[in-house]
Amino acid sequence: MTRELRSARYGAVLTFVLAGLMVGTMTVRIPALTDKLGLSEAMVGTILLVWGLGALVTMQSMRRVMARVGSRTLLRAGGPLTALGLLGVALAPDLPLLMVAVALFGMAFGTVDVAMNAQGSAVEQAYGRPLMNGMHAGWCVGAISAGGLGSLAIAAGLPFTVNVALIALVSLPVMVLLGRTYLPEPPVAENARQGRRRMPPIVYLLGTIMFFAFMVEGTVADWNGLYMRDELGAPEAVAALGYPVFEAGMLIARLTGDRLRVRFGVRGMMTVSGVATAGFFAVVLLAPAALVAVSAMFFVGLGVATISPLTLSLAGTATDAPGPAIAQAGAMGYAGLLLGPVVIGFLSDATSLRTALGIGVVLGVLIAVAGRLLPRQEPAEPGALPARETVEAAA
Repeated sequence: MTRELRSARYGAVLTFVLAGLMVGTMTVRIPALTDKLGLSEAMVGTILLVWGLGALVTMQSMRRVMARVGSRTLLRAGGPLTALGLLGVALAPDLPLLMVAVALFGMAFGTVDVAMNAQGSAVEQAYGRPLMNGMHAGWCVGAISAGGLGSLAIAAGLPFTVNVALIALVSLPVMVLLGRTYLPEPPVAENARQGRRRMPPIVYLLGTIMFFAFMVEGTVADWNGLYMRDELGAPEAVAALGYPVFEAGMLIARLTGDRLRVRFGVRGMMTVSGVATAGFFAVVLLAPAALVAVSAMFFVGLGVATISPLTLSLAGTATDAPGPAIAQAGAMGYAGLLLGPVVIGFLSDATSLRTALGIGVVLGVLIAVAGRLLPRQEPAEPGALPARETVEAAA
């Protein structure tokens, strides 16, 4: 294994870490943002809708772009732009400017998300064994760090603006440096044609499963803090812990997910994950106290963690053009990330936040059912692919 290939793997993992840190920092400080600008729950839903639309717009356009230029070029541009977008969110003084900043942040992040998953798939196939769960574990590390740093910032009395701006300013130069580690991908003509074609049916099935999983993840990320604070009466510092605890469960599952995939296969993992997600989300909603709900969040994370890495990994091996396939599945998934928090926002205004969050239980059941529709034999197992001897072989 060459030094360049190891560097590409570490660079991909660190990209996931920083992406999780930046997005997580914004989400864990949403209660502080509502206080800063006096936002209602419905307005928070609108802000999240704008962020999600920004991400979805770029993700929908990534099939052709990825086929032409590859993930390395996109990450070198999108990584620093994501940090600058987060800085804009931190500094926005009023609602109109916040909407603009959130849209730009979402657009930049949409580019990074598709590209870093395509880069992870390239590294996975270069190694010749499953690695995608480990890549996504990096996201969990970043999100957990965001929650921990957010709680410390709250305890220290740092306002939303200072906390978020500091994370953006630290992330910016690191994203620039990581651009030197990414694995090159050959933008061949066949890939470009695949970027315009309709994908195989399995790619759309995987995108649908990812849609359900991302609805769960988005619901927890964006509404957990307000649920803990407003429905269960938790102090803001305690409410902020629900998301990092959820991510801790995801981290543990993802660190072991690649080995579990080899042993049990994707269909079995999907079924168990969906049932666990539904069951433990119900525990969160029935919890009599915030500490019980926070503890249950760990197991929700454990259940839902491996779904999106598995779907993206399979999408990357379903066709000869992994970038466009990942872009398609990712765009479908992020439609769920976009829709879920918005639906929760408007349902909570019509009923209550606790009632609206019941959608998480339904989504877990849908994941289990959809997972049974996957073929028993994976399209192309990463472990069966020949490892590349050198990075130059990928170019």
